[in-house]
Amino acid sequence: MKASVIVQNLKCGGCAKTITSKLSEMNHLSDIDVDTETATVHFTCENVDDAILVKDKLKALGYPSIEYKNSVSAKARSFFSCASGKMSK
Repeated sequence: MKASVIVQNLKCGGCAKTITSKLSEMNHLSDIDVDTETATVHFTCENVDDAILVKDKLKALGYPSIEYKNSVSAKARSFFSCASGKMSK
């Protein structure tokens, strides 16, 4: 099943790199693509439960979907995730 999640705090390629890297570690996901222009994460998963797990993972990384509150802690986590993505090879 193809799915997409519009997220908050997605600003650059560093953010996209972190998101792609962390979601690639999850089971049952493929075809992960992050569009920084639209702040959308596209992926293919096996079922709805997997899509929910992706939303939870994105929130934990600091990129909550648009239906969640964008807290100060989420913004701080996204800043760290972004910096990590920029520094990783």
